[in-house]
This record gives sequence, structure tokens and C-alpha cells, in this order.
Amino acid sequence: MNPPRERPRPSPPAPPPLGLAPDHRPLVEVSHAQAARIAADLGGRLPLSKEWEWAAPGAERRRYPWGEEVPDEGRANLRDSCGRLTPVSSHPRGRTPTGLWHMAGNCWEWTAPKTIGGGFVIRGGSFNSLPLYARCTFLNAAPADLSSPGIGFRVVRAA
Repeated sequence: MNPPRERPRPSPPAPPPLGLAPDHRPLVEVSHAQAARIAADLGGRLPLSKEWEWAAPGAERRRYPWGEEVPDEGRANLRDSCGRLTPVSSHPRGRTPTGLWHMAGNCWEWTAPKTIGGGFVIRGGSFNSLPLYARCTFLNAAPADLSSPGIGFRVVRAA
């Protein structure tokens, strides 16, 4: 009698890219607590504002994540661009020299630090932001419980 054959096991489905909606747009419309929980579930956390500000301009202290050139439609999704959230890879000229996408425009990003009044710092600007908000040094604040189509998050993990 022949031993039973082991059936081939199907490969598990590939997980979606971390932090992206199914259509490769950033996850938005999450409160600060929801963003922090999702980041933790993915093995990371929300960045400190100073970490975000280090990543965007880099050691060179660029004015914008990509350099000194003013924002345009090839670099950032800001007001007077398309008026909606876009897939993360839609503005390749806006990447940092280290390869980070959408550090300016598309959606504000929650960070960990609280503000006076119980809100949290948000960075980066959104598809409805003025070009001034794309500067690496610009920061804003939002109430902790706000869920907005213009606010998402970025997960950081230890190297």
C-alpha cells in the first residue's frame, strides 16, 4: 500500500502594501488613536514630529522633500492639482533622495506628539493644501478624534 500523498498547500495571499488602501492610496479618515493602533498592528508606530522633519528634508535640510524647487504637479499633490487623494506612486519627482514618497502633499500625516489642547501634530500637507504647507518645516495640528479624507499616517519601524 502506498503512503498517502500530501496535497500541495495553496500559497497564502500576499498582504497588501503596508499602510495603503487597496487602490494604493494612503489610508485616510482615521483618528489619531486608530492610526496609532494600525501602526502598532503593523509592527511600528507613528513618527515623532522631529523624526518626520528629519526624514523629509534629510541632513541637507532641503526646503521641500525633493530639494529647493517649488512644488509642481509632478512633485506634489496640492491645491490646484487634481483635488483628490492619489496613489502613492503618482508623483515620482517628489520623492526624497532616500526614496520616501509623498512627504509633501496628498494627505497630512499624524505624528505622535500631542499639542496644547489635546490635539496632535500633523505634517506634510494634503491635496487641498497651499504650496507653503509642502515645506518640510511646516507643521499643523488637528483634534485627536478627527477623521478626515485629508489626514492619513506613516508607519515607522526600528531598522
